[in-house]
Amino acid sequence: MNNFNDWLKSPVANIDSAAQEQAFQRQQQLTKPAGSLGRLEQLAIQLAAMQAMPLPQIDKVQITVFAADHGVMAENVSAFPQSVTTAMIHNFASGGAAISVLANSLNASLSVINVGSVDELETIDGVEDQRIASGTNNFCLEPAMSSEQLQQALSVGADHVTGCLTQGLDLFIGGDMGIGNTTSATAIACALLNLPAETLTGPGTGLNTDGVKHKAAVIEKALLKHQPALNDPLSVLQHVGGFEIAALTGAYLACAKQGLPVLVDGFISSVAALAAEHLSPGSRDWFIFSHASAEPGHQHIMAALDAEPLLDLGMRLGEASGAAVAVPLLKLSCALHANMATFEQAAVAGAL
Repeated sequence: MNNFNDWLKSPVANIDSAAQEQAFQRQQQLTKPAGSLGRLEQLAIQLAAMQAMPLPQIDKVQITVFAADHGVMAENVSAFPQSVTTAMIHNFASGGAAISVLANSLNASLSVINVGSVDELETIDGVEDQRIASGTNNFCLEPAMSSEQLQQALSVGADHVTGCLTQGLDLFIGGDMGIGNTTSATAIACALLNLPAETLTGPGTGLNTDGVKHKAAVIEKALLKHQPALNDPLSVLQHVGGFEIAALTGAYLACAKQGLPVLVDGFISSVAALAAEHLSPGSRDWFIFSHASAEPGHQHIMAALDAEPLLDLGMRLGEASGAAVAVPLLKLSCALHANMATFEQAAVAGAL
């Protein structure tokens, strides 16, 4: 990225209203009562506007998982040890993780990018090394990262999307991996939405009631410490963010600015989407929200983004798994839209 500030200020792409109207009119002509396929119809129209094609398609899907560690783990905010981040990076690469199985089943491309594991990892086939530092700082004591590190993390995500676009894409899905990252994501959401930690904090990897209360107290302590600096979304990401959340935010911004539809995963990914919308208003037009996370804060983020997730399966795994599960719905929506007969083609008299 040649000039980060100019890129950040650049506008998001416009959706294609002409293609949207053509898709809407086609839906009125298909052999079914108008609106009878519900959100499947709406998805086809939305994708047509995003892809600037009356007949949208979901053939080439890119799934990218950004991984990093978090200094706030020193505050005992997770049921799992920090070493799990590195173990899961290996698991993604070897095909054993949920998203690895889902990507393979969907015939989607899967990329794994290490933006900040605590330990410097050996070369791993299938893992791109973009490590910024040994995890973020403990944001209860100091800013999670420097402004330079934040810019680097945002650029990793943005440059990755730009590179993927040269291969031709219909849809981008971003995922996250980082033990402790629900703490960071919750802090970001609290700062952006001006809500208390106790309202948004959830169990993450499986904390009990006492653990959730402690986690909320840690977040509230950090928000109080950094409160004077939490006056814009970049500063929020710098002070209480994570490298992988910032990379996701950069990826979503690049999608919005270059006109690539995004299928957003769960809690962590939705916080990155919220940050992207705050940084570049209008980015939300390029986001489709895949599922309702079991994390309690997710509903508040969906309300802020005026979003209604496609699925509610009680999932809270992250790593893009919920978004991957929703891909077949998008594919079916496009197939119905393109391949159903019109009333004229089927020689059906009048609308149903």
